Amino acid sequence: MRVVIAEDAVLLREGVVGLLERFGHEVVAAVGDAAALLEAVAEHRPDVAVTDVRMPPGFTDEGLRAALELREKGLPVLVLSQYVEQTYAAELMDAGEGVGYLLKDRIGEVTEFVDALERVARGEMVVDSEVVRQLLGSRRDPLRRLTPRELEVLGLIAEGRANAAIARELVVTDAAVAKHIANIFTKLDLPPAADGHRRVLAVLAYLRS
Repeated sequence: MRVVIAEDAVLLREGVVGLLERFGHEVVAAVGDAAALLEAVAEHRPDVAVTDVRMPPGFTDEGLRAALELREKGLPVLVLSQYVEQTYAAELMDAGEGVGYLLKDRIGEVTEFVDALERVARGEMVVDSEVVRQLLGSRRDPLRRLTPRELEVLGLIAEGRANAAIARELVVTDAAVAKHIANIFTKLDLPPAADGHRRVLAVLAYLRS
């Protein structure tokens, strides 16, 4: 997998480069600002980009803006953030599939970080579990009809987990997970969808409403 990285902190940038190369991925460019990210993508045509939210010159949302621009052109993008910023997360989710939003702390969980990047490159949506937790916590009222177990399943769905992965996480059967999911969509008045990514988008759209 060919990757472009944009991160203004040199040590972190080089650390991510080394990490991905250890897993057999090729980092074709590693840059320090959003403008350089756009230029590097145009030059190298990578399979996926990784970018910080806040970068020079303004240290506001330059990386996010670049990520959204790249996503509009069809490139999968994984965005990293120092803190949970729900507005940024929601805006990125609106870009659809092939996007990810992770806290920088997740880089230390090496296998999980690389797995998240690979999933984004495959066109999946990956959302940090802490972001999901805060989204759920800040919007309890619409979810009051759900049981504690259904809330737990919903959080895992919003992270992009497949049914089998949810079953393993909760140590239940696939049939039990399917039943919980059916109950969730019934209680939230969400139409059934055959596509797993649409399911995640529907859940997150509901949480943002």
